[in-house]
Amino acid sequence: MAAAAGGAEGRSPPSGLSPRPVSPPSPGWGSAVVVLSSDSEPEVVPLAERVKRRLSRGRPSAEGSAARGEEGGERPCGSGERPAAGGGGQGGTAGVLVAEVRPWGGTNGAAGAEGAARGLPQAALAEPAARPGGSPPSGGSAETSPAPKKRKYSQKEREAMCQAAWQRRKEREAQKRQQEQEKERKKTLAKILKAQRPGECQKYITVVLDPAILQVEGGAQVFAALQSANYACVVESQAVPCSITWRRKAVIPQTEDGDEWTEEPNVLVLLRLEEFLSMVRGYKQEAQGCAGDKETLQSFVAQVMKKMPGKILALTVVEVEKYFRCLRAQSKKRLQQATVHRNQGEEQRRREAKDSGLEISRLDVEEALVDLQLCTQVQVTFFASWEELGEFATMFSKAVAEAPYKREQEKTGFSFYLENKWCRGVKVDPSGKGLFEVWKRQIQQFNRVSLEMAEAVVSAYPSPQLLDQAYSRCSSEQERENMLANILVRRGDGVTATSRRIGPELSRRIYLQMTSHDPDLYLDAT
Repeated sequence: MAAAAGGAEGRSPPSGLSPRPVSPPSPGWGSAVVVLSSDSEPEVVPLAERVKRRLSRGRPSAEGSAARGEEGGERPCGSGERPAAGGGGQGGTAGVLVAEVRPWGGTNGAAGAEGAARGLPQAALAEPAARPGGSPPSGGSAETSPAPKKRKYSQKEREAMCQAAWQRRKEREAQKRQQEQEKERKKTLAKILKAQRPGECQKYITVVLDPAILQVEGGAQVFAALQSANYACVVESQAVPCSITWRRKAVIPQTEDGDEWTEEPNVLVLLRLEEFLSMVRGYKQEAQGCAGDKETLQSFVAQVMKKMPGKILALTVVEVEKYFRCLRAQSKKRLQQATVHRNQGEEQRRREAKDSGLEISRLDVEEALVDLQLCTQVQVTFFASWEELGEFATMFSKAVAEAPYKREQEKTGFSFYLENKWCRGVKVDPSGKGLFEVWKRQIQQFNRVSLEMAEAVVSAYPSPQLLDQAYSRCSSEQERENMLANILVRRGDGVTATSRRIGPELSRRIYLQMTSHDPDLYLDAT
């Protein structure tokens, strides 16, 4: 095409005709040159032939042809028509038609206007497949297919869609609120459980003391012992004189007015020694059938429970042993005086008998305590000094503070599971670590066997084999049955520590379980 264009430019025009200027092709545009003369057939380049083939598919734009004719005084050639000689005011000489075709990427309007201005039909420029040796790039088609029409929804469909969207949004909001509430609930539960743990629960307990406690001889020592244990103490008048109660602060208050406090069900009452002895004396007279209006331990407990219904009552007395020591000393002194003065008068003997009737023996105290415990389920604890009472009040406060935590620990899925960790069993590694715990739990599965009793047995005999060897060394059946009876079981620590024996009953049951070959043997049978 370049050679053809060069040849056309180098040829001199015939006389009487002036050549039509040919504008150079713009960058990015393909050009096709058609040379027409009156002496020879037109020379057509391949692009022009493709243009002619497109003429049969589409007519040239009338507006573009009219504009082209008005500008140059020429009309475009039709299909197979040669330009007239001397067209444009110049006769007998071939005219030169130059067409510039934008290759690809132009819009339909731009290509059509340019083609009409150059005298080419619109259909020749509207087909991108006319480019030799290639195909149009994507998105560059002159004839762009119309976009699909959007579906039109009816009023009911639009309302249904809006309702469904609103419902989905409402469900998402409800789910989000539920997740936030669950998260807040877990956070609150974790905070409450943390407040119940030992070491943390004491911070939420306040000890309330009656003012009468501070007026007795050793009341200040009790108050000092509670403060030294970092317990918050408050002195307030109580319904029962010389009593101690407890309050628990709410971990998460339900109102914004301030801290919420809950009264604990426990109450500790201090009895003076004189009051206690007078109550025991009243019980003694009542048991002997003597009519009297003296107060007894049972009547005192009934009055306290009437003033504080629903409370768990505990009584304490200080220096009872000191009284018994003084009583023994007085009895010994009277015995010595009676030995010296054997010939004393009848009046003196009657006075001593009357005095001895007013004295309270240890047996009288034990009888009064047994009667009180059987009738009212209330126990009385004795202390030798006020320091011991202060330690007991501290330990009692700790037990009250840890009571909710211990109640949660005792909640298990089965009645015979004594601990939550029983559900997981005992892990025994190949080295044998954990077998001691298995052996202890086997003993603990016996009826009416506590953890302390099981620990006492396995401490004396750390494995079943050692216990079986001990049974084999016994000389008689009776000795085997009672071999474990005298093992001591210790409970508690400090001043509240107690000890007892395993006893012959449990010793016999363990022996039968270890040695019997009867699978249907009932161990609790006498």
